[in-house]
Parts: sequence; C-alpha cells; structure tokens
Amino acid sequence: MTSTIRAVIFDWGGTLTPWHDIDLFSQWYAYAEFYDPADASGLAQRLLDAELDRWRVLRETKGAESTGALDAMFVGLGIDVTSALHLRALGNYLDFWAPHTIADPEAAPLLNELRAIGLKIGVLSNTMWPRSHHQEVFMRDDLIDLIDAAAYTSEMPVAKPHEEAFRSIAGSLGVEPAECVFVGDRLWDDIHGAQQAGMRAILIPHSNLPAVQVPDDSAMPDAVAYRLGEVLTIIRAWREDGSSRA
Repeated sequence: MTSTIRAVIFDWGGTLTPWHDIDLFSQWYAYAEFYDPADASGLAQRLLDAELDRWRVLRETKGAESTGALDAMFVGLGIDVTSALHLRALGNYLDFWAPHTIADPEAAPLLNELRAIGLKIGVLSNTMWPRSHHQEVFMRDDLIDLIDAAAYTSEMPVAKPHEEAFRSIAGSLGVEPAECVFVGDRLWDDIHGAQQAGMRAILIPHSNLPAVQVPDDSAMPDAVAYRLGEVLTIIRAWREDGSSRA
C-alpha cells in the first residue's frame, strides 16, 4: 500500500536552479587572482585538483564519505580562512557563481503550490558550500521562507546517494522516508539514492552531466518531469490515485 505523501524534497543544483555548463578552472581562478595574483594559475589548478579529488572519493565510497566543507579544503592547501585576503577572494569566487545559481522561474510558484496543499518542503544538496552561502542564494530568490528544512552535505558525514543522507532530511522534516518524494536531476545521486532510502523519485532530465559523474545510470525514476512545474501535476496524481508511478 502506497504511503501518504507528506513532503517533497528537492536537490538544488540542476533542479531548483537550472544546470549550467561551468569551466571549473575559471571558478577557482576567480578566487586565486585575488588571493595570490603572482601564482593565480597554479593556485587555481591546486584548488581544482583538490575539489575533484573530494568528489572522486564521494563517488568511490557511494556517499559514505562526504566532500566535507569548503573551508576544510582551503585549510588543506595552507590558506588562512580567517584572513581578509581570503574573504575578499572568496567574495570574488561567489560573484563568479552568482549568475549560475539563479532559481528556475517555476521554483517559487511550485513550492507555494505544494505548501498550499499541505506538503512540507525540504532541500538536500551535495555541496561543499556552507549553509550560509545557500541561505543567501535562497533569500535572493525569495525561496527561503518556502523551505521547511535543508540539509547540506558540507555539514554531514555522508552524501547522496547514501541512504542516511535522505533519512536525515526526512527526519528534519518530521516524516518517514516512505512519505517523501524526492526531485532531482541525477539518476545515481538523486533517483537511486532516494529510492534505496524508501522514497519515490522524480527525475528532471535536463542536466548535461559528464560521464565521470554518473557511476551508474540504471535507476528508473518513478516519474519524469520535463519542467519543474510538472512536479505538482505528478504529485497531485499520486495523491489522488495512490499509484507509485505517473
């Protein structure tokens, strides 16, 4: 028997905010040109290598080891995260990302509609960014008051697709995993991870993911939404007929 849906949990990048193809070296050059202009290219490459290594470990451990926090990566490279120079460079890095983090225009209307029909809203993101960075983005896009709980793997020992990451956000919402629908753009991290935790999963298949980021693409979503706004139609259908697919 299908459980009652009480909550909808969203991935962030590629889901609530559309996928953008990013030159990852450029993001770190934006930081390095302020922190160490004499060796900006060298520092940018070291930062990129450190980031890619953290994502590699996450994939190889199937989320049993998270990427950890951004500050830990900086410290590991000998960067003083308390210095004014670091904070200035970090601001430049975040400015680089600002145009790539703008919410999908359908995000706020969708979250409002889901809350109007009595559902709780959660966010679960694989990220190195601290909570404060994400909150600033959600405040800018008028989403912060529409989210009941958010879990960021920068603060967690595990990450998607590990089932404990999904159980954690369900617990923060005060619901059981079987009462949740997860919405994401990645078959392995999001769909497989949510389903093994006992959630139904909706895929938004718009992200141009590099092959290295998809260790396994065999998961079958319970439904596919070709626009973010279609999530509402799918969930309404599930609530009306109790089916597990749409």
